[in-house]
Amino acid sequence: MTRLGAFALAVALGACTAGGPDRSAAEPERAAAPVAGCPAFPANNWWHADISDLPVHPRSAEWLQRMSPRSDLHPDFGPSFGEGPPYGIPITVVAGDHRKVRVRFTYAGESDRVRYPLGRDTRIEGGRGSDGDRHAIIVDRDHCRLYETWATRVRDGRWRAGSGAVWSLRSNRLRPDGWTSADAAGLPILPGLLRWREVRDGTIDHAIRFTTDVTSTHHLWPARHDAGSRTSRSYPPMGARFRLAADFDTSGYGRYARRVIRAMQTYGLVLADNGSPWFFQGEQHRRWPARLIEELKQIPADEFVAVDTSGLQVDPDSAAVN
Repeated sequence: MTRLGAFALAVALGACTAGGPDRSAAEPERAAAPVAGCPAFPANNWWHADISDLPVHPRSAEWLQRMSPRSDLHPDFGPSFGEGPPYGIPITVVAGDHRKVRVRFTYAGESDRVRYPLGRDTRIEGGRGSDGDRHAIIVDRDHCRLYETWATRVRDGRWRAGSGAVWSLRSNRLRPDGWTSADAAGLPILPGLLRWREVRDGTIDHAIRFTTDVTSTHHLWPARHDAGSRTSRSYPPMGARFRLAADFDTSGYGRYARRVIRAMQTYGLVLADNGSPWFFQGEQHRRWPARLIEELKQIPADEFVAVDTSGLQVDPDSAAVN
């Protein structure tokens, strides 16, 4: 069952941390932190599903064996200590009357070919001169629409991208099966980003996006796409969801890190793209505490298992869950 705000309730029941008493302990249970006043998809969306009681997936051990299980997690966001902009994927918020432009896509057949609200105010992952993924995530706050592009660039005043996708943040509708998005899994990126405000306020209520290096040529609902190199199902597929052990020892972790750990136990991690093993993503934000980032690097990958989320499905073309 999806329990919106379960993490906030857990924090309210938590004990003191090494950094002093958790001030959120006296606060009532709250709904999820919105994005510019918009929901990050409905409360019964798969991203918000509580997976703490789901069974372990039959292929969990096989998948983990091929995902550098002796590594530790790596937060792919946080301070850059003066070496360029802070790490993470930025979120640009625009008004509904923002000028929209045509975008030329490399994978046009699987992209939403509408006008996108891109402009001088658009923040691109790594900066406009980056040679990385260059994701752009734009939220239209007036219509609660989400626009995402990958390999975003502008040349001679014309916008180009590898692929692009548009969602209503109030809908559970999925993309056509087989279509990519700005992510290899064909899923939206925004709901899987760890955001500073929800960590600060204790309102994390969703799974977190992460990557690994070698994946299969298969995907699991609600993922719509894969970009793997191995046909064997012994390799992890896009859409696979992983849960941190419920008895993971959090002693020595600070208040904010415990909140993230609890989210990993309740909502888990979602395999959404190819990349470095166990790199998980958050928004670009100048306030990420350096201590939190260092503590999150101490979570071992072998404390996770893959879970079977198939029982959550209501409709194969919807991200709504039972």
